Amino acid sequence: MTELVARIHAAPSEIDAAAWDALLAAQPAPSPFMRHAYLDALDQSASAIAETGWAPRFFTLWRGDELIAACPLYVKNHSYGEYVFDWAWANAYQEHGLSYYPKAVVAVPFTPVPGTRLLARDGASRALLLQAVLAWCDEQQLSSLHLLYGADEDIAACQADGLMLRHTVQFHWKNEVSLAPSACLLAPPAEGPNDGSQPSLPRPNGTTAFADFDTFLASLSHDKRKKIRQERRKVRDAGVSFRWSRGADISAADWDFFYRCYARTYREHGNAPYLTRDFFRRMARQLPQAWLLFVAERNGKPIATSLIALGQDADGATVAYGRYWGALERVDCLHFDACYYQPLQWCIEHGVRRFEGGAQGEHKMARALMPVRTTSAHWLAHPAFADAVERFLQREGAGIDNYLEHLDERSPFRHAGARPAGEAAAE
Repeated sequence: MTELVARIHAAPSEIDAAAWDALLAAQPAPSPFMRHAYLDALDQSASAIAETGWAPRFFTLWRGDELIAACPLYVKNHSYGEYVFDWAWANAYQEHGLSYYPKAVVAVPFTPVPGTRLLARDGASRALLLQAVLAWCDEQQLSSLHLLYGADEDIAACQADGLMLRHTVQFHWKNEVSLAPSACLLAPPAEGPNDGSQPSLPRPNGTTAFADFDTFLASLSHDKRKKIRQERRKVRDAGVSFRWSRGADISAADWDFFYRCYARTYREHGNAPYLTRDFFRRMARQLPQAWLLFVAERNGKPIATSLIALGQDADGATVAYGRYWGALERVDCLHFDACYYQPLQWCIEHGVRRFEGGAQGEHKMARALMPVRTTSAHWLAHPAFADAVERFLQREGAGIDNYLEHLDERSPFRHAGARPAGEAAAE
């Protein structure tokens, strides 16, 4: 067999985009955030570079001219923009006179979206890629390696290599309802395709999609249904309406307004925005089909925006990701409508299979986004600290299990049959 060659790249632009994207498309859990154009835009726009604390060191594994494995890796001197918090670990190192930074992360900067991180043709290639990354981290005397929000195959490879696992909770909505007794909640199947799919027709797994937003509301308990209607009414009564644009139809003026809102939101919380305006210019030019923009208007004037990313699962089902929001005026409940109700209504109308609401946010359950376990993997070079962190993760993991059980008892749905299929506390 042709000898395998591992290479390290100082920027994604050094890697052939077609080869990277072809490898990504073959993964069980691809996402638009692992597309070459997305990662390259982070670099070219100076959003995720050494000067911002994200020094790229992309790994690739080759057999001749064939790319068989690859992953994005960043060497970091801080822990911002990761959403898997290890500040306590860094403080413990400092208290003992040790340096936690620099460290390495296999992740998509500023993007807490689960998906494949170790792109590979097969399990053996994935294992070899991980071993090459670990060996390099050890050689560079980095304190640690963190693979964030990995897919199942990534986590299995990490666990086989002895990495420690850490669980967190996100909240996702599924456009699925069991056909068992709750079928009476659903409207009759729609005639013909809707945006390239037939969301109201029965699916092989014994579920169907919501016919419209009202049938979605009908699946919820009375108090949750009433609350959502009240919140939407407050926005309407304030004179606010919404419009949406997708892909190339998003105008330059709307992108400019979005960025104004996005940057203001970060600054209101005392932070500079992670992403530059140039990043979104590149997205509009290089990856336009991945974006959906909602604009809230009052008296013909835009006052708020919500940006949604769109991608596809390995089976071709469309997935939506809540990403960024911002407002120039304060309107009661506007955030909920812009970030949840408008996107969910759009997802139902366009046959989108799943909406991921992003990191944290227990309040999302009241909007029918259900808890889902997400997993990251960690390697620490220092044996004593690795032992201490492993004990901590065991305690934290038990707490996550209890938290998920607690959340599961607070389902917003009318009864178990109306709950989106496949959701469980242990997911």
